[in-house]
Amino acid sequence: MYIKKGIISLLAASALALSLAACGEENTTVSIATPGPGSVEETADTGMTYEAERVISLSDGEITLDGEALAGGSEGSVTLGSEIVYYEAGMGGDYGEGTADEEHDAEEAAAHTVVTIREAGTYRLTGTLSQGQIAVDLGEDAEDDPEAVVTLILDNVSVTCTVAPALIFYNVYECGSTDEATAGADVDTSAAGANVIIADGSENNFTGSHVARIYEPGTTSKLHKYDGAFYSKMSMNVGGEELGDGVLNISGDNEGLDTELHLTINGGVINIEAQNDGINTNEDNISVTTVNGGTLNINAGLGSEGDGIDSNGWLVINGGYIYASACAAGGDSGIDASYEIELNGGTVIALGNMFDTVSSESAQEYLTLTLSQGVTDGQSVELRGSDGSTVFSFEAAKSASMILLSGPELSADETYTLTVDGEEREYSAEGMAGFPGGMGGRPGDMGSFAMEIPEGLEDWLNSATDIPDEIRAWLEGIVEMNSDMPDGGDFGGRDFGGETPPDNGGGTPPEDGQQPADDGQGADGGSL
Repeated sequence: MYIKKGIISLLAASALALSLAACGEENTTVSIATPGPGSVEETADTGMTYEAERVISLSDGEITLDGEALAGGSEGSVTLGSEIVYYEAGMGGDYGEGTADEEHDAEEAAAHTVVTIREAGTYRLTGTLSQGQIAVDLGEDAEDDPEAVVTLILDNVSVTCTVAPALIFYNVYECGSTDEATAGADVDTSAAGANVIIADGSENNFTGSHVARIYEPGTTSKLHKYDGAFYSKMSMNVGGEELGDGVLNISGDNEGLDTELHLTINGGVINIEAQNDGINTNEDNISVTTVNGGTLNINAGLGSEGDGIDSNGWLVINGGYIYASACAAGGDSGIDASYEIELNGGTVIALGNMFDTVSSESAQEYLTLTLSQGVTDGQSVELRGSDGSTVFSFEAAKSASMILLSGPELSADETYTLTVDGEEREYSAEGMAGFPGGMGGRPGDMGSFAMEIPEGLEDWLNSATDIPDEIRAWLEGIVEMNSDMPDGGDFGGRDFGGETPPDNGGGTPPEDGQQPADDGQGADGGSL
C-alpha cells in the first residue's frame, strides 16, 4: 500500500454562505457566516461555532499554510508526504483486480506530492499542483465523531493526479446510515463531514485517475477501490458561494465525481468529463444523489460505457440546471438510479439509450422521448410548443436514441414537436407532461416508432458470452418487444393497454424484502 501525502494552503475571507443539505431529515439550507482569520464566531441562525478558515497555497515549488511553508512529516493540521494509495504494477493476481492499463509504477507514484488535512476546520485552497493529491484524513475514529467536519473552499486551485483521485476524503464524520431497511429518497446531509464550496468568480480544475480494487492481504475482500477523480468515502456536500458562479472542472480517466454513500449538490457550476459515469454514488440500494441547485454539465461515457449520473439508490432533483449525456455505444442513461428518479424542480436535459423509471411522486412535469431516428454529436435539438415557441433548445453532445426533458415550462395541457437541425423528428413519449399529436404518441402507445431488428441478432445473443449484462438486457428487451408486434416487426400500432411499458432496468423499491435486479454495479458498491 502506498499513501502519498501532500499540500494545502488557505486564505481568509470575510463572509461565506454555505448551502449545505443533517442525514435522515428533509433538505435544508443553512447559512453560515465565516469570521475573519484568527477569530471565532457563533452564528445567530445555527448557534454553532466555526473557527476561521485557513489558507493552503499550492505550487510545485512550495506549499504554505497561512503563509508558512510546510515541511514533510506526519505531524500538524496539514502535512506533506510522498505516499499515495495507487494500484502498483507487477504485484500479481493476489494483489487485486486491476488490469495492465490500471497499473502504475513506484516512480510515477513517488513523483506526486500529497497534501493531507488532518484536523477539522475550513480550508481555502488556491494555486497549482501539477503532480499531487489533496487528501482529508481525520483518523479512523472520525466516522462517528460529529465534530470531524472539513470544509474545503476551492479558490482558483488546480490539481492533477495520474495515479489516483486528485481529491479524496478518507475519514471524516459520516452523517448517514448504511441500514438498507431504513433507506429512502429523503436524505439531508447538512451534518456531513465532507464539504466542498466553489468560491465565487473562481475556476478550479481537478484531473484525476482511479484506483482499481486492491485486496486485503491474503483475501479477496476490498482494501481500496476509488473509481472517481474527485472522491469521498463519506457523504459529501458540494455548493457555491453567494453568486454561485464559481466553476469546478473535473476530468476522470474512469468516473468523475463519486461518493460511497450520499451526495448533495447545492450550487456552483460543475463541468465533468469522464470515461465512465460522470457522477456515481455507490452504496447499493442506499445511496441518494440530491441536486438542489447549481449548473451541471456532464459529458460521460467517453469510453465504452457510462451514465451521466448513476445513483445506486435514488436520484432526487429539486432544482438547478442539468445537462447530462451518457455513452453513445451502449444501453446507458443520461440520468440513472437503481430505485427511482424524483424530478421536483430545475431543468433537466438527459441523453442516452436507456432511462430508468421516473417516480410518480415527482412534482415536476417530464417527457421521455424515444426517437425513431437518434440524434448525433453536434446536432441542434429543439422542443417546441403548439404555438411554435421553443421550450428546450440544446446541442447534442453525442449520439443518443432517447432524451429525457423536465422543466417548469412543460405543461400537461400542451402538445409538443421535436426538431433536429430544423426538421421534425418522430418519437414516442411517456411522462407527466402533454403528449404530442401527429409526430409522436402517448404513453403505452409506440405510435409510428419502428425499429428494424438485424437478422441473426437473437441467435447471436443466445450464443455470445461476453456481452455486458446491461447491454444484453437492453437488446433482449428490444427483441422481445419486436416479437410481440402484431405485424411481427414494426412497433407501429403497439398498444400496452394503458399500462406502463416494460421495465428498462430501473423500477420501484423492492417489496417483501426482495432485492432489485442487478444493475451492473459491484457488490462492494461502485461500477464494475
